[in-house]
Amino acid sequence: MAVGKEIRGKIKSVENTKKITKAMEMVAASKMRKAQERMLAARPYSEKVRNIAAHLGEANPEYTHPFMLVNDAKKAGVIVVTTDKGLCGGLNTNVLRVVINKVRDLQAEGVAVDAVAIGNKGLGFLNRSGVKVISQVTGLGDQPHLDKLIGPVKTLLDQYAQGKLNAVYLCYTKFINTMKQESVVERLLPLSSEQMQAQKTGASWEYIYEPDAQTVIDDLLVRYVESLVYQAVAENMASEQSARMVAMKAATDNAGNVISELKLVYNKTRQAAITTELSEIVAGAAAV
Repeated sequence: MAVGKEIRGKIKSVENTKKITKAMEMVAASKMRKAQERMLAARPYSEKVRNIAAHLGEANPEYTHPFMLVNDAKKAGVIVVTTDKGLCGGLNTNVLRVVINKVRDLQAEGVAVDAVAIGNKGLGFLNRSGVKVISQVTGLGDQPHLDKLIGPVKTLLDQYAQGKLNAVYLCYTKFINTMKQESVVERLLPLSSEQMQAQKTGASWEYIYEPDAQTVIDDLLVRYVESLVYQAVAENMASEQSARMVAMKAATDNAGNVISELKLVYNKTRQAAITTELSEIVAGAAAV
């Protein structure tokens, strides 16, 4: 029964794997709910900052912030948002495929690319692909922190404000629902009038500025761009936990199927061995 013993060992191994994937599925389901709550809680803030920025822009048409100017530089920036850990299906693969296609399109137009990597998976991929990574942030955990994101992202924002970049793109996985996540590439800079379009109410906006309108608009637009990056990271984390839960559930179900097949093979092997032994006993008795 050496073969049977080997099959029992395989069954035991797959059962242990099934316990691990089931535990990871339950943990991901718990984290997914919290990540979705953080993502939904961040949306009203982003919407409010966008509206205020649009209102200020309408109230001060004589001043144009550098983030809204179009530069002629032959270089672009790409912010790549991925996960730090794997085992989340094709989440990272899909967004990185979109990123590399965008980078190739830019390079085909003669535009160099500088990248900011948010997440360990994206950092490793960009380094292997030969894309220049000027800053990075990894180990964000299960909750995004704006203070950790500001530093790496600010390098690209400063370069754009100085006219060294012609555009900044934000690449991340957008959360649609638990079963569907979409990889997107959005233009972060220059800010367009459509991005900052306020809700039309027919009312005029009059503000009292302290210290002055230019300083307030400058700070507000920086906060607006930072809120877009934070929202993208929050969406990516919610997508990560959803994708991991689905992937671990599929792995658990597959492990159950493998166990059933192995048990069937084991029973057939055991039955064949018993039949062979009975045949030998009967043949021996007949010979006597």
